[in-house]
Amino acid sequence: MSNLVAREAPDFKAVAVMPDNGFEENFTLSALRGRYVVLFFYPLDFTFVCPSEIIAFDQALPDFEARECQVIGVSVDSPFTHLAWKKTPVDKGGIGQIRYPLLSDLKKTIADSYGILHEDGVALRGLFLIDKEGIVKHSLVNDMALGRSIPEALRMVDALQFHEARGEVCPANWSEGEEGVTTSAEGVSGYLARHFG
Repeated sequence: MSNLVAREAPDFKAVAVMPDNGFEENFTLSALRGRYVVLFFYPLDFTFVCPSEIIAFDQALPDFEARECQVIGVSVDSPFTHLAWKKTPVDKGGIGQIRYPLLSDLKKTIADSYGILHEDGVALRGLFLIDKEGIVKHSLVNDMALGRSIPEALRMVDALQFHEARGEVCPANWSEGEEGVTTSAEGVSGYLARHFG
């Protein structure tokens, strides 16, 4: 598995099931330049951990949108399976009418290009934060049994935007509203003295 952080995110063209349940035949990552993107992979539709993550991302979607961040989900399922899962009520094991695109990676080329294709032929739980220029700024990969933290994904978007806006870096456990660190010896020592001294 190669590390994509600080590199250009691999572009792709895929069929996406859109929020209105229509199919977009040629959904590309490059069309989203100028926006932040959280691209997350999950193993399979109609499974167990996956719907909890997908629904949690949907519940937090207004928070991502307020940060000009597009959320995209990807699995190796067909677009028809995605649509069937969306049309299945949550209390019957479905995900309901989520409001962001779900991409079909039937040929497994997207998962492979991001280095997260498992030997079983499904994607690991990979998450990639991509900046407005198409550069991967953060990645996280979990095994299939371990669900991700959506608040942590939002925190990373905040950290990236804070760094871009202020030029300061974000120390351990940083969250929105807290101070950053200037990249100087005095800035670091002052921060450490205030928080760890």
